[in-house]
Amino acid sequence: MKSTSLTEVVSENEQNYDRVSELKAFDETKAGVKGLVDAGINKVPRIFFSPPDGFDKVSNPVKAQVCIPVIDLDGIENDPILNKNILDKVRGASETWGFFQVINHGIPVRVLEEMLDGVRRFYEDDTEDKRKWYTRDGLKTVVYNSNFDLYKGASTNWRDTTYCTMAPNPPSLDELPKSCRDILVEYSREVMKLGRFLLELLSEALNLNPSHLNDMDCAEGLALLYHYYPACPEPELTLGVTEHADYDFFTVLLQDHIGALQVLYQNQWIDIPPVPGALVVNIGDLLQLISNDKFKSGIHRVLANNVGPRVSVASFFTTGLMPSSKLYGPIKELLSEDNPPKYRETTPREYSLRHNARGLGRTSALSDFKL
Repeated sequence: MKSTSLTEVVSENEQNYDRVSELKAFDETKAGVKGLVDAGINKVPRIFFSPPDGFDKVSNPVKAQVCIPVIDLDGIENDPILNKNILDKVRGASETWGFFQVINHGIPVRVLEEMLDGVRRFYEDDTEDKRKWYTRDGLKTVVYNSNFDLYKGASTNWRDTTYCTMAPNPPSLDELPKSCRDILVEYSREVMKLGRFLLELLSEALNLNPSHLNDMDCAEGLALLYHYYPACPEPELTLGVTEHADYDFFTVLLQDHIGALQVLYQNQWIDIPPVPGALVVNIGDLLQLISNDKFKSGIHRVLANNVGPRVSVASFFTTGLMPSSKLYGPIKELLSEDNPPKYRETTPREYSLRHNARGLGRTSALSDFKL
């Protein structure tokens, strides 16, 4: 049977396609992609078709053995030689990939598993119960919707997302979904401890005092974004997440066993395979900005799959849209006559607004802040 190419599918019925109306109809269901799957669709709606990006959706076999570093943090605080070795790995990964994984990070496996179970409970709860959380008001404590850039993106991603602001002003339990409120609080507490420790490592990797990034309040804000990627009937036509870089200082990602996360490295998509008990750490735009391009914000994406649901939890270290006058620019200790500042100062809120206005895509908002 002859397969249909994406180009052929996209050109079909072009004259009858009203994207805006279809986006609005999808949004008004307040049921997300999960609602489409529950309704029994067997074809991917046109709004989800991803334009070609010039790269294969499968990693280059020649580079199949190339992987982001997996860094074992066990014993780091008691062994100076091990500490130096780990710092070298963190520095190298942050300068080249913008990604690394950590194991023996201190968060119990039980907490990781319960967090993923809590995500599944939320999305597999009754649709009516979930709808009360559905909103496009980014200032709410809990923001559940499908595609924050639904009306801006070139294509709609095959995933639903819930955004919970957990710091600096922790929500009360009744402000969180009942299906996962307890584990959201516990996981946030654990990941915040890990985040502060990682900032110490990142500070030292920049040859700064270990407390430098924490003293700059890079861990002041924490938002948990938990994602649900339903099984897709035609995964070759869409993406779980469009290629992009994160807008925060850095992200700690908990992913389940399914995989599908990829990072762009030397113009090739490289898989980031799930490692049991591991967490993925990636540099965000704001850390690239304050490090004056020493560390790189890694471009990544998630493939759609037909074996889902895939679930993941991204912990964003940033105050995001919260009002703040605190300015962040290239760290003075990293600058010199040969390395002048490359970016102007900004607030996390200004940067987040610029990022959200652009929507997901390979060109980040960093270009808007270059000197």
